[in-house]
Amino acid sequence: MALRRCCGLAGIAPRLLWNVLPGAYVPGRTSASSLVNTHHGCQTLQLRRFSSAPPSTDVSYEQMKQLLAGRKAVVIDVREPWELREYGFIPGSINVPLGQVNTALQLGPDEFNEKYGGEMPQQTDNVVFTCLAGVRSKTALNAAASLGYKDVQHYLGGWQDWVKNEQQN
Repeated sequence: MALRRCCGLAGIAPRLLWNVLPGAYVPGRTSASSLVNTHHGCQTLQLRRFSSAPPSTDVSYEQMKQLLAGRKAVVIDVREPWELREYGFIPGSINVPLGQVNTALQLGPDEFNEKYGGEMPQQTDNVVFTCLAGVRSKTALNAAASLGYKDVQHYLGGWQDWVKNEQQN
């Protein structure tokens, strides 16, 4: 009985969700029938997740070293200024506290440079966010992506990983 309900609802759900007849073409919209999968005689609805962030966003220590050496990315540290003074910072990074990232990325280039002491990234630049351990940098990445930045990443290990690797080398 549950199987019959599954099969019956799977055929109706796409029409209800998208108000589209199966197979109908609507410009700019995926047809509902392309999201229905038939498996062992029972139709199931396939849901897709959409995100404004690119699929591969994590940067390793080795990648970070290469990006900094080649000046191929703008590195933004989203920790508070006192954290940088107390613990240190990645050479070449620009400090923009997390609470200011959204506003900072909407400033003009001169104002950004004056306030944060570095070149403002363009929406097409590779931007890598970093913090202490990778949590705040992920939040900053999502903020930048929502503002239209295309090539945004974050240093997953953050300052803690940087220090550990620098001490080993």
